[in-house]
Amino acid sequence: MEREKIVDIANDFLINEFEVDGDEISNDAHFKKTLGLDSLDYIDLVVVIESNFGVKLGENDFKDIVTFDDFYTTIENKLADKNI
Repeated sequence: MEREKIVDIANDFLINEFEVDGDEISNDAHFKKTLGLDSLDYIDLVVVIESNFGVKLGENDFKDIVTFDDFYTTIENKLADKNI
C-alpha cells in the first residue's frame, strides 16, 4: 500500500472516530499530544488500525511514535513486514 493511501486512511479515521481536528494533523505534529488519548482510547485505536490495515500495533510500537510521520511509518513498516 502506498504511503499516501496510508496517510489518507489513517487521517480519515483519526478525524471521524477520534474527533481530531484535521488542521492539527501534520507530519511533524506530536502524535500523543494532538490526539489526547487515554489508555482505553489506545485500545480502540489498535482495533481501528487492525480493521483498516489488517495489522496490529502493540505497546512497544507506540513507544516509538512521537509524530504523525512516525505513526504512518510504523503502519507502513507493519504492512511491509506482513507482505514479506
